[in-house]
Formats: sequence, C-alpha cells, structure tokens
Amino acid sequence: MQISEGCNNGPCLASSISQWSQWQLLDSLLPTGGFAHSFGLEAAVQSHLVSNPDQLKTFVIHVLENTGSLLLPFVHSASVSPNLESWHNLDKILDATLTNEVSRKASISQGSALMRVGSAVFSEIPSLKTMRNASLGSGTVSFHHAPIFGLICGSLGLDSTDSQRAYMFITMRDVISAATRLNLIGPLGAAVLQHQLAPNAEFILEKWKNRDVDNACQVAPLLDTVQGCHGYL
Repeated sequence: MQISEGCNNGPCLASSISQWSQWQLLDSLLPTGGFAHSFGLEAAVQSHLVSNPDQLKTFVIHVLENTGSLLLPFVHSASVSPNLESWHNLDKILDATLTNEVSRKASISQGSALMRVGSAVFSEIPSLKTMRNASLGSGTVSFHHAPIFGLICGSLGLDSTDSQRAYMFITMRDVISAATRLNLIGPLGAAVLQHQLAPNAEFILEKWKNRDVDNACQVAPLLDTVQGCHGYL
C-alpha cells in the first residue's frame, strides 16, 4: 500500500483511518433508526403548521434551535468525557429533563440502537462494548441518544465542536428526510434545502455550543407541544 508523503508513520496513518469511522458515524446507512424520527413533522403537517417548502424551512430552523439549546449540552459534555460514569450521569439528567413522552421514547429508541450498532461496528474501541454490556439490564440507564452520540464521537477522536456540529447535521438530515417521505419536498429540493440551511445551522451551533447541561433548555415550546401530539395522529 502506498502512503502519501508525510503520512508514513503509524500515528498519522491511524489518524487517517479514524476519519473513516467518524464519517461512517454520520452515514445514513448506519442502522440507528434515525430516519424513523420526524421531530413532530407529521403532527405539524396535520395541524396545518407546515404545508409548503417555506413553512418547512421555518420548521427545520426551529428544530435546530431547540436541538442546540436542549441537546447540544449533553453531546458536548459526553464528548469531552467519554467514560461510563459521565455517560450514566448525563443519561439520568436528560431522562429527567425530557418531559415530552414522544421525544423521550424516540431518544431512547435511537440511543439504544446507536449504542448497539456503535459497539459492534467500531470494534477498535472495545470500551464501547464494555460500557454497553455493563449498562444493559441495570435498570438505571435509559440509553438516551444525545449523550451516546457524544460518547461515541469522543471515543472516535472527534473534538467537542465537531461532535456538536455532527449532531446538528444528523438532526437536519433526518427531519428533511421525513419531509421527503411525506411528499412535502422532492429529493432534489431536499438536497437544495439542506445546503441552504447550512449557514443557519452553523449560526445556531455557534450560539449554543459548549454549554453545560445545567443550562439546557427548551426555546421552542410550540414545537414541543406538536411533538407531544404525535401519538394522537
């Protein structure tokens, strides 16, 4: 195998290889169930809050804003301390913070799937499997998605800012994917919208990044209410 000049040593090669794992974490092929969660978009459509591309764009921005204010603190804290004790503590705090039962169940479902897949796929990080096995059946861990995402990002070598940006990316990707399934927008329009929203997402990231979990909060109460109505559709 030919290695480019400047990368003919073990640490450099290992760093390059680790990027493949980091990219795979964001790949839609990773079976974590993220595309099953629409962040309340179906309820918003049936409530006539979202019925065209302009309203969809506003909805996605509100989802990103709420993600930044409420969930980025958990991603940040888990990524800077990717260990069992920190993860368990963050999981308990988020479980008490999420009062919306629909969002809570979606978070647990996605987090459980991500931890199962991550511990199997990223076998070069045996601590993921060890932490998962130690937590299964304990009755004290809910496996919420945001702390687990931060935990895996930190274990894969992503810094805190990139971990939080990655979480914003998958959130935007998943809600736009849900809009495509609902025929609110076509595949090409969805790609264009995702590209157009990148500056908004980066602005929201800069606004909310690197905050402690004590400062986690909801900033879009209507969005939270709509998500809570999903079970009544």
